[in-house]
Amino acid sequence: MNFANKITLFRIISVPFFVACLVFYTPAKDYLRYLAMAIFLLAIVSDVVDGYIARRQRQKTQAGAILDPLADKALLLTAFIFLYRTSKTYLAVALPLWFLLIVISRDIIILVGSAILLATQKNTQITPTWWGKLTTFFQMATVIAVILEYPKAWVVWELAAVFTCISGIDYARKGINILNTEYGSTHAKTTTRTSG
Repeated sequence: MNFANKITLFRIISVPFFVACLVFYTPAKDYLRYLAMAIFLLAIVSDVVDGYIARRQRQKTQAGAILDPLADKALLLTAFIFLYRTSKTYLAVALPLWFLLIVISRDIIILVGSAILLATQKNTQITPTWWGKLTTFFQMATVIAVILEYPKAWVVWELAAVFTCISGIDYARKGINILNTEYGSTHAKTTTRTSG
């Protein structure tokens, strides 16, 4: 396991500590909100450092290609699920349920689509798009805005929702195109063999 993979593993390990801060948060334990923020920011920094090291030192691996997006998904999904509960109960800014459903639905579509592509396309590489990167940025910004109880956090999560929908549609379109291309080439080979 190279250094970049170790940083990714650290990000995965940080998730339960982040979640614990949100689960045990009460106004009487307001320090937990800032501790959750610190852990989340550290995870974001580790993501940036991880990507930089992987590119700079050419430490891109198959494990990293799987673990890195998994770490991001684990961090953001758990953040939204537990932040929804905490914000509704204690915080001045409450994360809406519709936003949570959009985020979860998009990730389920991507996970199911990825599984189908991996099952049918052994050499297909699923790479992040600019829409996906913008989605991740605004989703992370939403977590920070809600934890800090930013009065206009709704602007951030509405932007995040828009990019989440766009990136979800974009990933679905690309996945369908890959499957159609594979089906077309397989069908052509079968037809050629049958004709011959």
